[in-house]
Order: sequence, then C-alpha cells, then structure tokens
Amino acid sequence: MKSWRRILLGLLVFIVAWEIVAWVAARALVVDADLSSADAIVVLSGSSAYVERTHRAAELYREGRAPLVWLTDDHMRGGWSSALQRNPYFVERATDELIKAGVPVERIRIVPGVASSTRDESLILKDYARVQGVRSVLVVTSAYHSRRALRSLRQSFAGTGITVGLHAVPSSSNASWWLQPNGWRDVAGEYVKLVYYWFRY
Repeated sequence: MKSWRRILLGLLVFIVAWEIVAWVAARALVVDADLSSADAIVVLSGSSAYVERTHRAAELYREGRAPLVWLTDDHMRGGWSSALQRNPYFVERATDELIKAGVPVERIRIVPGVASSTRDESLILKDYARVQGVRSVLVVTSAYHSRRALRSLRQSFAGTGITVGLHAVPSSSNASWWLQPNGWRDVAGEYVKLVYYWFRY
C-alpha cells in the first residue's frame, strides 16, 4: 500500500513539475518590444496563425499606432474557396481579414518578395522599408515566434537607422501547449529553430 502511495505521490510531483517547466518554456519564447507609434504595422506571414496576427494588427491600426499595414508573403496557399473557385494564397486571406476588421484596402500593402523563412522576411522587410523611406516599423507575430523574430529583425535592420518594434500576440495556452499537437509544433519546434538560427546566423 505504501509503495502505491509513493508512486502516486511521485506521479503527482512529476505532473506539477512538468506543468511548471512547460509554462516556463513557453514564456521564455515570448519577448515584446512594443512601439507607441510607427510608420507601418507589419504582419509576418504564417499559415496557421494569420487570423490571430491580422486581427491584432487591425486592432493596433484602429488604435492609431500606424497609418499603414504591411503583409509579408510566404506564397503558400490555403484551403478551397467557393467564392473564388480556387485555393487562395494566405496573404490574400490575411488581406481579407484585415479589411473585415476595419483596415481600408488602400492602407494595406503586400511587401514584394517571397519569404520562405523568418530570416527571409527580415531581409525582405528591411529592403522594402528602406525603399519606402520609413523610420520605424511595428512587427506583429505570434507569441511563441517573437524571440526568434525579434533577434532576426534586429540583426537585419542593424545600421539602417530604422527602429524595429515587435508586438507579440498573446496566447492563452502557455502551460497546456504540450497537450496539443500544434503546441509541440509551435513551442517545442520553435526551440529547434532557435538553436539553428543561433548557430546559422
């Protein structure tokens, strides 16, 4: 009987400890470098997160943080659209979400170039920002992606004189990410990418 109690107690301690470790691991990925105002709000591409990112960008636009919203393009397609009779690109879906959320279509810009990685996005965005003559950008991305994104952006924009801010879209599942397949992709997978970026760039 005592051995069963020890096993149950050990299991309980493990579960509590794992919950704490999982929460800390998720929180450690999140950074924020918000700007009160910028020349443009930038929504980083992400097929699984374009809705939450565009909705937050639209909120920031309505708050008057910036007069323009830029979208990067990963050139990936989404599911079938009956209205369009084709599989639209996620950047098209993101544009539609911004418009539905109150951002005028004339205030939306798609950054030229195909971004196949966060590093690509940073470099493409830097070039576009310099051509457009802006002095500051406020980048919107998912919380789990924010640390790697900010590091990449700061590396790419170094020496340009352009201020880069970052707004992390909050997540309500920091502690329970490990209970969902997407959580392992987003949180655990992000650590793999962070290590790669650290040594690669």
